[in-house]
Amino acid sequence: MAHISIENLTVEFAIFGANSRSLKNQLLSQATGGRVMSGIRDVVTVRAIDGLNLEINDGDRVGLIGHNGSGKTTLLRVIAGIYKPSGGALTIEGRVGALLDPTSGMDAESTGIQNIYLRGYMLGMSRREIASKLDEIADFAELGDFIELPMRTYSAGMFARLAFAVSTAAQKDILLIDEGIGAGDAGFRKKAQRRIESLFDRTPIVILASHSESLISEFCSRRVLMQHGLLQSAS
Repeated sequence: MAHISIENLTVEFAIFGANSRSLKNQLLSQATGGRVMSGIRDVVTVRAIDGLNLEINDGDRVGLIGHNGSGKTTLLRVIAGIYKPSGGALTIEGRVGALLDPTSGMDAESTGIQNIYLRGYMLGMSRREIASKLDEIADFAELGDFIELPMRTYSAGMFARLAFAVSTAAQKDILLIDEGIGAGDAGFRKKAQRRIESLFDRTPIVILASHSESLISEFCSRRVLMQHGLLQSAS
């Protein structure tokens, strides 16, 4: 059974060489970002998540909502293991897959096939698992003979299609999705949407960070509202 338990979670980032007063004023004027706390001399601490408590259970489809800088993406990255909490406890049961930065770990000088393995390793897939999905990934990305060429020869759309195909190939227990993920040109997006819908159907826990009310209403059974790193409401 997949499960996520978050207790009094805090995430802070130290910014060195910054003027604390001017930085704080800038962030406040934008009305975004976590809480900014002045430190010694030119060290500023940004508290991106502040004392978050949340339980997510098997079967939950959670929509993370809030303005830019509210802490949505930071929370996804903590659950994905990219950021380390500054305080509190995070307990995860199940394998985590993330669609946050699909191009991470991909090398423009390597071929498409080599990058399937590189990205697959980053996603926690074994060599055997990647090999078993190689043809399916290549077919879904629609690259033809380009799959054997270095990715520096790809268009932006081709690059995005391959990255998306690899990132959605691994079956996980917990799926993290950032709305900002790209999926190639317009003709490919419908195909990509069907693939994501399939992932929703077969993944025990899905957490989607989005500004789209229609996406949240269509796909999510729960809503978690964040503001300035604080949990405002959870339903």
